[in-house]
Amino acid sequence: MDTVPAVDHRPMLTLQQATQLTVRLYGVTLTEISTLPSYNDQNFFLVTKEDNKYVLKIMNSKESMNPTRMEVQTLAMSFLHQRGVPSQIVVPTTTGKLMSMEEIDCGQGAQTYCVRLMTYLPGKTVAESPVTVQDLYQIGKLAAVIDTTLKQLVSPNLDVLQSNEEMWSLSNIPLIDDYLSVMDGDPPQKVIKAVVKQYKSLVAPRIVSLRKGIIHGDINDQNIIVTPSANGRHEVSGVLDFSLLMIDCYVFEVAVTIAYMMMENPSPLDVGGAVLAGWESVMVLSEEEKDSLFLLVLGRLCQSLVYGRYNVTKYPDNKEYLLTTAKSGTLLLTKLWEMGKKNVERKWFTDAAMFIDK
Repeated sequence: MDTVPAVDHRPMLTLQQATQLTVRLYGVTLTEISTLPSYNDQNFFLVTKEDNKYVLKIMNSKESMNPTRMEVQTLAMSFLHQRGVPSQIVVPTTTGKLMSMEEIDCGQGAQTYCVRLMTYLPGKTVAESPVTVQDLYQIGKLAAVIDTTLKQLVSPNLDVLQSNEEMWSLSNIPLIDDYLSVMDGDPPQKVIKAVVKQYKSLVAPRIVSLRKGIIHGDINDQNIIVTPSANGRHEVSGVLDFSLLMIDCYVFEVAVTIAYMMMENPSPLDVGGAVLAGWESVMVLSEEEKDSLFLLVLGRLCQSLVYGRYNVTKYPDNKEYLLTTAKSGTLLLTKLWEMGKKNVERKWFTDAAMFIDK
């Protein structure tokens, strides 16, 4: 029996297709266009004749099936930008639309993709920058500012942000079990199984009682842009990628931020306390939230490793980007697990309590 090949939802436009699309929708003349890395969407860096810089973002066809969700993401970015958060804003098309649903053939039949043109934010990602603990404090603080600001976001469509179906939600860590075969018996598989088991018994039962709201959901070292300031420190000049915006537990935002900021940091154990202190300067965690933090951080590392490996089986041509976190993530997960909850928490909470925002 013949099997139907899986549809590749990623947009795979050529530079020529992206150029023609931009000219048609936005009426600008381009002097430069190049590709930017992405997980499963497609991003292009553009420079116009007037020397304005933009990012053309083409969402994958699967997520493009929910244009209402894209509208809420776009609204949230604009809402935050107006309130001082350095998020991108969307540039309208020549007909005044903030996004355009485009039917495009990338070589395997036409699919519909959501297209948006966004302002370009200067700087380098945290992954490319030698950030200090003071920088990490500011990133933790910004994460909390984003989430508290989003409490005021008003839209009749906020229910599209419910995270029940989202595999990357930390509510859905048990879903990892369904994908574990991709680890192929590698040593971290044992740790991942143990983390999921502990999560099910210790964290899952509490989720109903944890505080919830709209969270960014993906404050990682690729999505925070920084520029150098004085004394080797940096200022956050951009927050990118609102595609995982969801209604979920606030402590998940802290856990995701800590997990990813540890990834490329030469002193990963110093990260948690600085991020936590920054977050708690805006929103203090309850004892229950604090007690869940260790397993939530490990849970995100597990998701990143397993889903990264799974997506490589689907998109082998994007292997380098998809496995960005694999090496450091594996070492980190193993190290934290071996140290144990009590020792890691003691380090994080002691550092946070003693942190001084200089």
